[in-house]
Amino acid sequence: MRPELGACSLLTALWLLHCCSCGWSERTSGMAKGETKEQELMSHERVKRGWVWNQFFVVEEYTGTEPLYVGKIHTDSDEGEGNIKYTISGEGAGTIFIIDELTGDIHATERLDREEQSYYTLRAQARDRLTNHLLESESEFVIKVQDINDSEPKFLEGPYIGSVAELSQMGTSVMKVTAWDADDPTYGSSARVVYSVLDGESFFTVDRQTGLIRTAVADLDRETQDRYELVVMATDMAGQMGGLSGSTTVTIVITDVNDNPPRFPQKMYQFSVSEGAAVGTPVGRVIATDADMGENADMSYLIKDEEGRELFKVTTDGDTQEAVITIKKPLDFESKRTHNMVVDAVNKHVDPRFLDLGSFRDQTIVRVSVTDADEPPVFLPAEGAIMEVQEDARLGALVGTATAKDPDKENAPVRFSIDRSTDQEQMFHIDPVSGAITLGKILDRETAGWHNITVTAVEADNVSQISHSSVSIRILDVNDNPPELARPYEASICEDVKPGQLIHTISVVDRDEPQSGQRFSFTLAPEATNNRHFTLWDVKDNTVGIRTQRSGFNRHEQNVYLLPILVVDTGPPALSSTGTLTIHVCGCDPEGAIQSCNATAYVISASLSPGALIALLVCMLILIVLVLLILTLKRHRKGQRMSEDEEDMRDNVIKYNDEGGGEQDTQAYDMSALRNLYDFPEAKSGSSESGPDLHALPQWIQGRVSGDGGAADFSLFKGYIRKKVEQADADLSVPPYDSFQTYAFEGTSSPALSLSSIHTLSTTSEQDFSYLSDWGPRFRQLAGYYAPGHPEEEGS
Repeated sequence: MRPELGACSLLTALWLLHCCSCGWSERTSGMAKGETKEQELMSHERVKRGWVWNQFFVVEEYTGTEPLYVGKIHTDSDEGEGNIKYTISGEGAGTIFIIDELTGDIHATERLDREEQSYYTLRAQARDRLTNHLLESESEFVIKVQDINDSEPKFLEGPYIGSVAELSQMGTSVMKVTAWDADDPTYGSSARVVYSVLDGESFFTVDRQTGLIRTAVADLDRETQDRYELVVMATDMAGQMGGLSGSTTVTIVITDVNDNPPRFPQKMYQFSVSEGAAVGTPVGRVIATDADMGENADMSYLIKDEEGRELFKVTTDGDTQEAVITIKKPLDFESKRTHNMVVDAVNKHVDPRFLDLGSFRDQTIVRVSVTDADEPPVFLPAEGAIMEVQEDARLGALVGTATAKDPDKENAPVRFSIDRSTDQEQMFHIDPVSGAITLGKILDRETAGWHNITVTAVEADNVSQISHSSVSIRILDVNDNPPELARPYEASICEDVKPGQLIHTISVVDRDEPQSGQRFSFTLAPEATNNRHFTLWDVKDNTVGIRTQRSGFNRHEQNVYLLPILVVDTGPPALSSTGTLTIHVCGCDPEGAIQSCNATAYVISASLSPGALIALLVCMLILIVLVLLILTLKRHRKGQRMSEDEEDMRDNVIKYNDEGGGEQDTQAYDMSALRNLYDFPEAKSGSSESGPDLHALPQWIQGRVSGDGGAADFSLFKGYIRKKVEQADADLSVPPYDSFQTYAFEGTSSPALSLSSIHTLSTTSEQDFSYLSDWGPRFRQLAGYYAPGHPEEEGS
């Protein structure tokens, strides 16, 4: 089976003629080579291939009304009798491409677009029309869509934005643009694109082949125009007539360079500020403009003249690029009312390429006018005064004078005072008008050598204007303290000490501090002038050494010597004091080591070892612990006895029964009855020989028993107590243990008379109580009881 050409283009036919020369295997197509059928039958060694085609071509974008003829398939076994049916399968078979079953003609029914699909792969079959069996194996073929110039170039990445620095040289590369053409780049010139600038060609050019955009001039100025809009066109067919084109917009931003210096809009700025403004107060702001942008517009400001730099300071506001002028030192209206200064503005980042354009700085004049203000008084000296006074100065003595004045032109009077928080003891006073500081209390340099006080000055007519100044007062020393020994000194010497031997060195202290320095002289006190044992040796550095004057000291005769030493300073006036050096005479070993300084003590044996000393200390410690343990046990036992005494009273009942015999009876009450526990004995019959135990009874009962010769009758009391016990046993509210019950029962009669004062009215007393009526209303009722003639009543 082979293809046959239909209504194809000449190019297609030529391509098919070129491609139909396929290889031969066992047989070769005689038709393709011009051989007759008879010649084919005569050749039995060469058999041609059944399918003899490769591919078909079809032009894209066909606009005809009839289906477009693509080609024809044919098999050699087809003898034109209509027994063979041709079919196709694959991409677009039956939809885009259809085939005539009898003739094998293939037509395209749809408009094809190579940009969507450039070729279609199909398979051809030749079947027996009756049995539908394949006569030959199917063969694959390709239908290629032939390109025409139907796609214009497109800028897929547009619109473009690029940038170039201002003042760049001509021909500086800016950016590259690229257009894409969907046509077949391998077929003709449909996809060959060239570039050109439609708008903006005066400032920029584009490379015709590569699309690279370059500057066309060298004087691009961002301050004049900071961006340019270009229209770049791409044309296919290499720009020939009939080619398609597309365009895009290119925005080129001109970036800044530092090619402009700062400029002040004004040549002079004027500000005013009060002289009372504090240091750091802003005076005003000035700004220099710079046509550049970003860091190229950053600038710094400085004050050129020396006077301006001394009084004012200029800083740059990082946000606004303004120069902020502030006060550096206090201003004084009375000294100078106007200050002029020159302020420079300088670019921070200067580009050396543009130095030939001129200086990148500018300057202006700033005038500051100082206005007058009511200022507080000013002390002289401003840093504070230092005064001196002798420590022996009298009360009210002048220490010094504080000076302050009003700096304003009115020169208002000033009043002074001392801040008492700095002089709580009121050591000093100040005159409010003159500022004279006087002494308020007696001074003592040795207690406080300096006094720091704060003096306050206010304007007399405006107390809100106030200022303070520190005054340091130094107390000058006078010689009012005698020198003294630095500490109590003691020295020890051996009995066999040699004459002239230095045994000790003493020093003295003096609380005074004379300006000429300390100088002391040492002598023995007058009471020691007859001393023949020791002598003094002046060391010349305010110390003195003590030397022995003889040898042969005996500690059993005298073991302690008291040496009085007189110390005198240089004054004036010269003051002195006497100190005593205690010298012990001690026994020493042959090497001169002191063994004992007690006259009655014996020399301790040198053979006593440290172990023996430790054992002795341990024994003493054990004895102390034993004593403490015994004291603790005694205190513990005493505490137990006290706790036993404080137990429940029901376990400690002492019974006693006694009644006094009256005020005149001093023998009736026996205190020993309270200290002895006893029971009242029962009365025995009259036949008892011994009778009751009289020693266990009170004395008045003993008297009754012994006097009457019979036993005391306690049956009345026993019956009363028995009755109360029975009541307590029957009472459910009584605690279920032995309890102490107290009852008051006097009995039928008592041998002692009543002590009531009411009963005294029934006596035959001759005492006259009429004077009670003269004692006033408070004693009226008492007088009524004792008044004669009134009825008397007994009270029970």
